[in-house]
Amino acid sequence: MRIWSISDIGLVRHENQDSYGTMLIGEYTAAVVCDGMGGTAGGAVASHLAVQIYREQLEANLRSNMTMEQLKEVSGYAIAAANEAIHHRGQEESSIQSMGTTLVAAIIRGEDVLISNVGDSRAYLLSESGIRQISKDHSLVSSMVEQGNLTREQAKSHPGRNLITRALGPEESVRDDEFVHKWKQGEYLLLCTDGLVNTVSDQELLFEIVHTEDPEHCLQRLVNISVSRGAPDNVTAILIQNI
Repeated sequence: MRIWSISDIGLVRHENQDSYGTMLIGEYTAAVVCDGMGGTAGGAVASHLAVQIYREQLEANLRSNMTMEQLKEVSGYAIAAANEAIHHRGQEESSIQSMGTTLVAAIIRGEDVLISNVGDSRAYLLSESGIRQISKDHSLVSSMVEQGNLTREQAKSHPGRNLITRALGPEESVRDDEFVHKWKQGEYLLLCTDGLVNTVSDQELLFEIVHTEDPEHCLQRLVNISVSRGAPDNVTAILIQNI
């Protein structure tokens, strides 16, 4: 397995409020990407706390030979703990009371992949056969698309496309979605914030990661594409290759 990561402030934001982390814990490889929100400093605090607590909980609770149901419980508990820590911190400090963060995470063991997500940061599976979003966006426009009130193309330019319906921090509890997948040798897993997918198309992701045969530098090329289009948000991504 090979892992690459990148985080860029973009061209508009005054602070990078994204956070990310990768972990090797026994037989497991784990990764997490968070996109903070909530004004100056608050977003950065929330995303950093989410990565820290998620990592600590995995390190404390992952055991060898866990079933997928047990892995779901571990990831769900880690997300709940992160949510509680962020919410509690916000209640203590009025200046960051409204802070929150998205989260998308992967726990990998062999050919098994567990994806957990809250918010609109995404997980993709990429291979020679194409690109597929694994995670589910918790956002206003995603709900409108599901209800048939908006097409996917219209969603990309909708004025409410940045409004999310779930996040870690604002409420005392939060519900994550979990997805179980198999992946094969040669395939890629991409975790990223919306700063990337709002400026780079799925086909561009697929081309730069899979079809240029240069994964070593593809994340930097993707950031360069985002920057060439104004990079209005922070851009963060983790790429994992099954070798």
